[in-house]
Amino acid sequence: MTTAQRPPPVDSPARAEAKSMIYRLAAVAFGHPLPETQQAFADGSFNQALDSAWQAVTGRPWPCQPASSSFAELEAGYISAFRHGRQGRPQVALVAGEYEELLDGQMRPTFLLNVQAFYKHFGLQAALGDEGLTEEPDHLSAMLEFMAVLTHLEARALAEAKEPTSYRRAQRDFLKRHLVPLLAAIQRRAASEKRLTLDATLIRLIEDLPEWARNQLVELEARVGPYDEKVKGAAVKGRALDQNLWN
Repeated sequence: MTTAQRPPPVDSPARAEAKSMIYRLAAVAFGHPLPETQQAFADGSFNQALDSAWQAVTGRPWPCQPASSSFAELEAGYISAFRHGRQGRPQVALVAGEYEELLDGQMRPTFLLNVQAFYKHFGLQAALGDEGLTEEPDHLSAMLEFMAVLTHLEARALAEAKEPTSYRRAQRDFLKRHLVPLLAAIQRRAASEKRLTLDATLIRLIEDLPEWARNQLVELEARVGPYDEKVKGAAVKGRALDQNLWN
């Protein structure tokens, strides 16, 4: 059992990189499973990496979970829960556009354009998924990977003694508008399902990531100011995000 360690200072590159690692590991976990994913769960390397990053950010150990007995079990649980488990529909959708409350009155194409505007500003686009198809920009894995990039850029700025505020503002806005609501919606949906057969690590991430992401948002708002609701209003009305928003 690991013991809690003192996290590095809030403004350190090491802590920003640890946040990036948490987002990146979570993105891998919520992508379609690969045999390598099962191997990392089974041999403990995934939990070891996540525990190290989790302690660096929170000062607390990550509660490691037992792995699925096989890759087949891991993949079957993932497909049943997140792809087409009940009448061809997921028990718990990982795509934000599947949650009416997250669209907040927007048509899904408009919603997707606003998600993609964040990616485009930083020169990113949705990657190819494990099945050779472009991953939906509002998929949880894509959003987590984007946050991993932003926190890595923050770490690099700190390491080079440059101003990290623009990256922190982008993190704040993306957490507030997209990732925190999606994680909360997933958590609620999962809690309402009685027969989820998911890998224990995925269940634990669903339980713990929403609060952790909310804490990141609170920390960011304390450092760079609160989220501007006018930005959300512009998005709901279908206007593109200001490309100089985070400069």
